[in-house]
Amino acid sequence: MNDHLVQAVDSFLSGHLARRSGERYRRLKEGHGHAEKTFLLHVWWPAFGNFKDLHPEYEVKDFRDGLRFLDFAFLRPPLKLAIEIDGYAAHSSQMSRTQFSDQWMRQNHLIIDGWKILRFSYDDIKDRPRMCEQVLQQLMGRHLSRNPQDSSVMNYMEKEIFRFALSLNRHLTPQDVRHILSVKKQKARLLLKSMLDKELIQPAGKGTQRIRAYQLTAAAMQLVETLK
Repeated sequence: MNDHLVQAVDSFLSGHLARRSGERYRRLKEGHGHAEKTFLLHVWWPAFGNFKDLHPEYEVKDFRDGLRFLDFAFLRPPLKLAIEIDGYAAHSSQMSRTQFSDQWMRQNHLIIDGWKILRFSYDDIKDRPRMCEQVLQQLMGRHLSRNPQDSSVMNYMEKEIFRFALSLNRHLTPQDVRHILSVKKQKARLLLKSMLDKELIQPAGKGTQRIRAYQLTAAAMQLVETLK
């Protein structure tokens, strides 16, 4: 495991603990376990490269005027996203019928209150993390503005291209994309077209009919800090 990544997760959780007290502190300290940390390490960070606007063990008002905690909440207007990590055992043997019914009624009321909800099984985040990343990225792309200042609209391959372009002392070429991602010519063109549409890159040089090289846009350079 990458030491830098583990340190980033620990810093993220410590920062939230430092701002909490009482039940909110206890819930994060004791309730945030292995499954949630696995999600941060193997799904969220590879997908977005930062924890901006993500809140662990997020407190919400219950439909019965009590308090409940979401495993994670991602809050970036206009999106309110609840993320739940579910272990198989909790559903198969440790939940009463009343608790089972209550869980789904709770979810219904979150939807009524304007939340989007994604649920991931522990098996999926452990064994199929890339699939989970793609689900998150697809939802972000649909519900957040495609603004070059918002790095969450980039998928994994586009982020790799972005990082590689930052390291170059020359313009980026389609051949570079094919080489670093081991993709065919058509796939490289589609990725570059997507980044053009998102205003992350622009043609370099005078050619307009056939673009042979690209450079990062001034607006895209604002993403550097969020992608470190």
